[in-house]
Amino acid sequence: MSRRSLGRPGLLSLLAGLAAVVAILPLAGVVAAALTGETAAIPARDIARYAATSGILALLVALATGALGSLAAWLVVMHRFPGRDIFAWALALPLAAPAFAVAYAYADLFDVAGDLRMWMRAALGFDLPFEMRTIPGAAFVLTCAFYPYVYLAMRAAFVNQSAHALEAARALGCTPAQAFLRVAMPLARPALAAGVALAVMETLADYGAVQFLSVQTLTTGVVRAWFVFGSLTSAAQFALPLLGAAALLLWIERWGRGGRGYESANARWRPLPVTTLSRPAGVAAGVFCMALITLGLLLPAAWLVIAFLPVSPDWPRLIEAGAHSLTLATAGAVVTVALATALALGAARVPHLARLASLGYATPGAVMAIGLLVPAALVWRLAPGAAQGFGAGLIMLIYAYAARLMAAALEPIDAGLSRVTPSMVQAARSLGRSPAGAAWSVQLPIARGALLTAGLVVFIDILKELPATLILRPFNFDTLAVIADNYARDERLAQAGWPALLIVLIALPAVIWLTRKIAASRPGDSA
Repeated sequence: MSRRSLGRPGLLSLLAGLAAVVAILPLAGVVAAALTGETAAIPARDIARYAATSGILALLVALATGALGSLAAWLVVMHRFPGRDIFAWALALPLAAPAFAVAYAYADLFDVAGDLRMWMRAALGFDLPFEMRTIPGAAFVLTCAFYPYVYLAMRAAFVNQSAHALEAARALGCTPAQAFLRVAMPLARPALAAGVALAVMETLADYGAVQFLSVQTLTTGVVRAWFVFGSLTSAAQFALPLLGAAALLLWIERWGRGGRGYESANARWRPLPVTTLSRPAGVAAGVFCMALITLGLLLPAAWLVIAFLPVSPDWPRLIEAGAHSLTLATAGAVVTVALATALALGAARVPHLARLASLGYATPGAVMAIGLLVPAALVWRLAPGAAQGFGAGLIMLIYAYAARLMAAALEPIDAGLSRVTPSMVQAARSLGRSPAGAAWSVQLPIARGALLTAGLVVFIDILKELPATLILRPFNFDTLAVIADNYARDERLAQAGWPALLIVLIALPAVIWLTRKIAASRPGDSA
């Protein structure tokens, strides 16, 4: 959408600037806390060790999600096999499962002293050659949880590729595999960079899974520094490398987008050349897709069900926590979408601030929480008691959600607003509407589907958010994620299964709606 039609700077510019400041303020707080304050209680070598672990874990997840997500997307877009239409949207369903729930299931399933491995040693005479509570084990869990980010990005890229380019490759003698490697993948490089960047962002931001698997990353260091040592400076120093990684990932994603523009606009919506796989190949493709869904959602969920069925849940506590989760997710989604909409409408007038605001999504929730403690402490010093209390805690928590997830909401909103032509806005202006009035009466109604999509994306992310909630929540204000983490810390996985599965059940309808919408065939496609 061209935003030249929005008129001179005014209310929209002010709102966009305010939204950008909301996202940037916690990041500035982290830097300020790291450079000032008391001497850090944790040696620098520990920060380096935690950073190395985060880097290795991120690299493993990037390689695995990039390969699996790209292959799955290529199969469902370019090939016809049994179950293809179902797999097209079902492959994204693991987004409904929090990574920590997947970690609980696999840690229990493959525990050295667990029923499965004890049976294997007794009945088969051998044991599995790996341990889940290691960096490779954490990489496996996070890959199962985060490959949908790459899959969705690559599927969209393949669906929108030029049919002419692929047909030319086949006419020149390329096999389907060669066309994939030489034509489709280079054209999809921006989407691959964006999808892998998202998976790595989520890996760096994860706390529940890596903490449970005893893998010490920078995010666990942030939480540990605050809860164990009570040192805001130490927590901020752990957070600084994460901020640097966030900036790098954002640059990679922007660099990837710069590779767009290879395709012919005239051929964009021609039906893609879909290959019908032979029976053995079709079965193999179906098995591969089903394996991804099983590993990412079905197996962990089934194992947790088996584990928690003999356990009587604490229903009053679960219902209260569920209400807290729904309240925070709904309020956070509303606030985040409102701020992202303001930023989308006025970003052309504050481009630098808008780009900085995108750092939020690449920043872990724990870092956002630590960043907000700095201005909160300043407010408390100026007005003792003002930044304390139940209400202040909820406001800070919703603020942290909005600051981190604003960029996640911004992309679908931008896509929805791009449907508004400059002539529509000019027509509203010619009838006496102000830029803000034109946005309210013309742009937002047309983009309401995109606003709903953005709201659901944020809603799902907040349901699964753990570190920011742990740090900022008011006393005795537990969410389902917090309860699951508390049980897991005590190795009470059966009890942890109930809140973890409730999160899945709440998030699953929204994920199904989103994935079916995203997986809709492109215009002009008869497949």
